[in-house]
Amino acid sequence: MEVLRRSSVFAAEVMEVFDRSPTDKELVSQAKALCRDYINSRLVRAGVSWSKPECNAPVPGGKLAEVSTILLRLGDELEYIRPNVYRNIARQLNISLHSETVVTDAFLAVAAQIFTAGITWGKVVSLYAVAAGLAVDCVRHAQPAMVHTIVDCLGEFVRKTLVTWLKRRGGWADITKCVVNTDPSLRSHWLVAAVCSFGHFLKAIFFVLLPER
Repeated sequence: MEVLRRSSVFAAEVMEVFDRSPTDKELVSQAKALCRDYINSRLVRAGVSWSKPECNAPVPGGKLAEVSTILLRLGDELEYIRPNVYRNIARQLNISLHSETVVTDAFLAVAAQIFTAGITWGKVVSLYAVAAGLAVDCVRHAQPAMVHTIVDCLGEFVRKTLVTWLKRRGGWADITKCVVNTDPSLRSHWLVAAVCSFGHFLKAIFFVLLPER
């Protein structure tokens, strides 16, 4: 009976974590963990060899693992619709990958343009797809350390721009509402939101000016 009581207390504590509003720090930490997972998935898919993430980096688990799975799934759909947009990001932006400042400035410029007209989950997925595409470019050009820079940069952008929006929705778990089931005919809500984000993203890719880089 004591074991059952302790189990019930533990379960209640876990539920309390998910029920309460997440803090800014938690949302940023989760954003970075999701980014590492997304990037790793894209590096594996691209067949690019790279070192494992730092040992102390948190790995998505529990509810966050479900969020990561859905984020990757939505990313798959986004990249399927416009495959060329999220590949060869560095070449499209015409930037060098040897400077941390250049990579950071370029990523933040694109991120800012994506969210110029507001925030949607489609645009959030676009942000992760851009980060992963840029990370693949960095590893392919022998700049694997830049991956961690991109993750940190995304985390900082989330802290400054997306945290308030995320808190109003109860955190990252809200993205699970974008997927009702596996029937493609029932995914129109997310696809419409994603397509609406393309105009801003394409504007960022082709019209962000980075002089002398």
